[in-house]
This record gives sequence, C-alpha cells and structure tokens, in this order.
Amino acid sequence: MYLNIGLTSRALFHSYLGQPFRARRWLVTTFFLLLLSVFWVVVATGRALDHVFFPAFRRQEIRRPVFIIAPPRSGTTFLQKMLAQNREVFAPVLMYQTIFPSITIQKIILGIASLGRHRDSFLGLLITWFERRFFGGWDNMHKMRLAQPEEDDGFFVYTFVTEAIYLLFPYVRLLWGAGFADDLPEPQRRRLMRYYRSCLQRHLYLHGKNKTLLSKATQLSGSIHCLRQEFPDARIINILRNPAESIASHVSVFFPVWKWVNPAQQKKSQESLEYAELAAAWFRHLEEKDGRADGSRYLRILYRDLVSRTSETVRSIYKHFRIPLSPKASTQITRAAKKSLEYKSTHRYSLREFGLSADWLRHELGPMMKKHRFTLTPRR
Repeated sequence: MYLNIGLTSRALFHSYLGQPFRARRWLVTTFFLLLLSVFWVVVATGRALDHVFFPAFRRQEIRRPVFIIAPPRSGTTFLQKMLAQNREVFAPVLMYQTIFPSITIQKIILGIASLGRHRDSFLGLLITWFERRFFGGWDNMHKMRLAQPEEDDGFFVYTFVTEAIYLLFPYVRLLWGAGFADDLPEPQRRRLMRYYRSCLQRHLYLHGKNKTLLSKATQLSGSIHCLRQEFPDARIINILRNPAESIASHVSVFFPVWKWVNPAQQKKSQESLEYAELAAAWFRHLEEKDGRADGSRYLRILYRDLVSRTSETVRSIYKHFRIPLSPKASTQITRAAKKSLEYKSTHRYSLREFGLSADWLRHELGPMMKKHRFTLTPRR
C-alpha cells in the first residue's frame, strides 16, 4: 500500500489549523480520517494476504490496456459503460473492486454476494437500499452502483493522490499534486504507479486473466506522463468536450459537498476558482499530449459525436485499435446507443454562477478554444 504522507499531512494541517475553526468541518474531517484509516488497514491486510494465498497475481500481465481519459463531465462514464457491454473482450473495473483492491477481500465479498443473488432477497434489498441511500442523490449527475463499472479514483483514495480529496479538502493550489500527479517528484510518481499496477494486476487475475483491461479515471488527465511510463503499450481514448460546458459542470458536482461540510460556502469562491483552474490545466495538459501522441495507441473523439452518433463513434474505437467486435457485442452497442437517446439530464449549471467569466476562460484556454472552434457560451 502507498500513502502520500506529504499531501495527507498538509491537507490535515490546513484543515485543522490553517482555517478558521468550524466545528462541523472538524467533525466531518475527523470522521473521514477515522473511516479512511479503518479501510486502509483492512485493505492493506487483505493485500498482504494476497501474497500468501494468491502469489501468482504478481506475474499477471497487463497487455495493451485501454484507458478512457478526459476532464470530468466529458462523457467518460457513458463511454466506459458502452464499451463495458462487451465482456467477451473487456474486463472493466467495478465500483466495489476499486473500494477493496484485494483478491482475498473480493473473494469474501463474492462468496457473501452469492447468498443474495436475487434483488428481492434480504441481502439484495439491503444493497439496493444502501446504494439509493448513499449514492442516489448523485444519480442525475453521476450514477454510481457497487456492481457497475466505475472510475479508478477508489484505488487512489488510499494514496491521497486523487482529486476526490478536494471534496473535503478544497485547497487545490496547496494540494496540487493530488490532482496533477505528473507534477509530483519522480520517486512519488513511481511509487504511485507501482501501487496502481498492483491493483490492476489483482483485478485481471481475478476477473479476466486473458481479457483487456478497461479503465477510466478523470484524474488521470493530470497523470498522462506517469501512465505512459508505467504502461507504454496502453491505448488511450481521450474525449474532448467544450471546456465552457465541462468546467462549469465539474465545479457544480463538488459544490453541494462543500456546502454540506461548510454551510457558509458560496458558489463564487476561491475554492471554485482553484478547482476550475485544475480542470483548465488538465485540458492544456491533454492538448499538449494530443499533439505528440502516437496514433496507433491514442484516439481523440468529440463529446458531441459521442452523444449524437453514439453507435458510430463506439464502433470507430474498435476499428481504430483493431479490437475484435463480435455480432453479439455489435448488437449490444446498437441497443445501448438507442437507449441512451432517451436520457435527458436535468443537471443545470453555468460558469457565471461560480464566478467564472468568459474572459477567465479565454485567458486559461483561449488558443485551444479557438483551435477547436468552441464557443465561450456553453450549450445546455
């Protein structure tokens, strides 16, 4: 297990002592710290037992994995679920697997789950209640379920190198490396990627030894160089959405949590600005990567094509990377694409409500906006 002590101690020090005292923030931070500590110890123990009971996982190869990478609110979850339909080829990472990256623990979970396979069983009803209680409020923005494909942030929470920590520690500039691992010192980057590899090896060993890893993580937008160094044969899919739409949506997802932790939190705040700056930095980072990418291992697709021409766009990924597409998988893609047309989001947001103007966006991403002919006024 790897934990970035520097980022962790900096976050806790600033939260407890670097901010005006607020009892609610102290209580929430303390609860989170205790909960994370318990999970960290449980997972670390499970991972240690993996070396005893399943030592062969260390020889598990990760051949030509597929990573979906883009700033948040760019359709990464949608694309991951579309590709994950093809279980003949892909081994997607599910949410519970990111929370418990241990073969031993997952074996125990699968054993217990086998007792309640039916959704109307007591265990099935309990899981459904848990998911609705703790994840249901996010359904309109990012639907999460324990047994559905999910991004890899769960792996990284244990390291403290994840944008997820900004939910409780919204000090982005102070904790920049948490969301932009490519800026961390080389030894820290190596340890982080070594830990990440071990998680993915365990996943494939248990859920698809001869399959292609399918992963997505928005925070890898700031870790693209780390990822390439660790997985040189990786195939990367980048989704490009108008930043005027993506960044506003990005901040709006985190704001309700900030407001819950600190009822005095305002939308137009330093926290909103710094978080938007991180998103803009991710766009610039990926734009630089796009200009130097090897076309055989990299593909950029447009968000507007993904949502308006879903079936054709997904098939173009198979064609570009020469991934086998069976008739069954092709039918599943067509069916899922038609169903996606029925979805209408009611999530509303704007740059202005978070104090972000067109001038700010032009300053941060002007050349990129001009290159791709993006409008400064987002479409809803």
